[in-house]
Amino acid sequence: MDNTTLIAVISIITAGLTTGIGCMIPAMGQGKSISAALTSMAQQPDAGQTITRTLFVGLAMLESLAIYCFVISMILIFANPFWNHIIG
Repeated sequence: MDNTTLIAVISIITAGLTTGIGCMIPAMGQGKSISAALTSMAQQPDAGQTITRTLFVGLAMLESLAIYCFVISMILIFANPFWNHIIG
């Protein structure tokens, strides 16, 4: 196996792991945060607006982590910075 093939295989495996783990962990965090928000809204219905607003901000932060992992995996697949070192 030459260096180009080795870089391609490692990049594809790393991109798959990055996307898999990077989307699985935020999804678990989103589930826990939604569960906690629903529990707290059930206990204090008057604070529902504040809890909902805070929940959406937190969910946006968690979702951005999954988007960053996806962007990193797309960079590894389509615009791999390691190709320049092998080709040059």
